[in-house]
Amino acid sequence: MKALVDPTNALADGLAAIRTQYQVPASFPPAVLAAAEAAAKRVPTAHVDRTNVPFVTLDPATSTDLDQAFAIERAGTDLLLRYAIADVAWFVDDGDAIDVEAWRRGATQYLPDGKAGLYPAVLSDGGASLLPSGPRPAVIFTVRVDPDGGVKLDGAERAIIRSRAKLAYDSVSDSDLPTDFVALADRIQAAEDRRGAARVDPPQQEVAATGDGHYELQFRALLVSEQRNAAMSLATNLAVADALQAHHTGLFRVMALPDARAVQRLRNTARAYGMVWPDNETLEQFSRNLDGRVPKQAALMLAIRRAGQGASYVPYREGVVPWHAAMAATYAHATAPLRRLADRYVVRAALAVANGAAVPEVVGAAFARLPEVMARADALDGQISRGVIDLAEAVMLQGSVGQVFAAVVTDLDERGARIQLCDAPVVARVAAPGVAPGDRLNVTLTAADPARRAISFALAS
Repeated sequence: MKALVDPTNALADGLAAIRTQYQVPASFPPAVLAAAEAAAKRVPTAHVDRTNVPFVTLDPATSTDLDQAFAIERAGTDLLLRYAIADVAWFVDDGDAIDVEAWRRGATQYLPDGKAGLYPAVLSDGGASLLPSGPRPAVIFTVRVDPDGGVKLDGAERAIIRSRAKLAYDSVSDSDLPTDFVALADRIQAAEDRRGAARVDPPQQEVAATGDGHYELQFRALLVSEQRNAAMSLATNLAVADALQAHHTGLFRVMALPDARAVQRLRNTARAYGMVWPDNETLEQFSRNLDGRVPKQAALMLAIRRAGQGASYVPYREGVVPWHAAMAATYAHATAPLRRLADRYVVRAALAVANGAAVPEVVGAAFARLPEVMARADALDGQISRGVIDLAEAVMLQGSVGQVFAAVVTDLDERGARIQLCDAPVVARVAAPGVAPGDRLNVTLTAADPARRAISFALAS
């Protein structure tokens, strides 16, 4: 989940406590920094020259850790997506100081006040990043996208590229992008619809000052440019996954859909927000029509993202088809090696199989070890994200102690009734004997303590 935005620094003290609690590293050991400085100066020697290809990047305006650049061309009725991925493996040797530290971290951790990178900035935001400041080494995946949105990995090569432009989501225009950028995104979306994919991209949350010394949680819906850009990563990850599965190797991202209890909890959440969810409509059908520009629908999108049974990584297993239910497909992570450790190895494997070579033994061994490492990184990300949300909710509500809120019971367990506030994106618990899921009730905010990242409610008298 994307880091919550805190432009007014309302969360500063609490974020410092979260960094301390979860031991978020502030920097890198000197040996790692020295190794990264040396690695950033490496001259590519195993790469073909593709600087004539008009690659561009598209990211948040302030981003400098650019994993992907792209170019699109026509091939009859098909579209060829040339997706250049930062060649992190060129800079990081197996077993060196940078590699050992990356295995310890697993992934970049994002907080509203900054990130704790997987790699030192001299690599992730410098020599390995696909910035337009000069030629960069990359692995180019050529993905063939047919008129129905079907994808196939047509080739992969190590290459030197030169990005023509660093485009930003909030300022890019269609004329800045490859001619068939929109057509490609439309094809991928149409294929998702046919597969019955239940992928939900929730909006970003932002702590906003109300002008009276109080704060509220607002939502920023994804821009059209962000949604279309995501289609390219999706297409590449699907194509890479299929190629690896066909060659009996790989590391895959898998996820089950929310179970029946979670779906019922979501139905109760929708009810709290005054939304109609027909009994005969599935979660996938219902979520497809949610609009992140509408605050209550945006909040429900976040609830849906959090309701799943959790994604995880699994290596290839003979006779098993790894499945990502939200994608309704076999899926791999290959497009963000600057931010996820696993992607560096998936890229190396895909590069090998696309060229008829054996997957390096060290890569195959890594696939067996990576699920545990990535699960630990995912768990830490979840703890940090939950801590940030708890902090933001306490900051938002600290001036409202004693106020009565309308709520709906979404679920019950041994800790009491889980409630969803009807007019705020807040989930909490309250002691409420005798209530049932779906019941409406009024609750009084009894405490909101940012220092403890805690809020509490009691039944209104």
